[in-house]
Amino acid sequence: MPILPDAYFSVPPTWLCEVLAPTTERFDRARKLRIYAAAGVAHAWLVTPADRTLEVLRLRDGAWTIVGVWEDAAVVRAEPFDAIELELRRLWADPPVQP
Repeated sequence: MPILPDAYFSVPPTWLCEVLAPTTERFDRARKLRIYAAAGVAHAWLVTPADRTLEVLRLRDGAWTIVGVWEDAAVVRAEPFDAIELELRRLWADPPVQP
């Protein structure tokens, strides 16, 4: 996309990341994933900070396939960025220090 449009994008991204919160998780998983699939988004990451998880999905034949689910401090190579390692611990806030 060499020139950004004025009002909106008409080309879907090939990857997206949703940060799930308890109040929006149902909407993000049910409605938004259907919209993304219909648009042809190839990969979706669902990050749940409360559970410290990363769920990676790939669109295949119009349906989402789970590629992998990782948690806590795992070091992962997650599609479509599997050429690099991602340390999940960098995504989470440090736990509170106990007195």
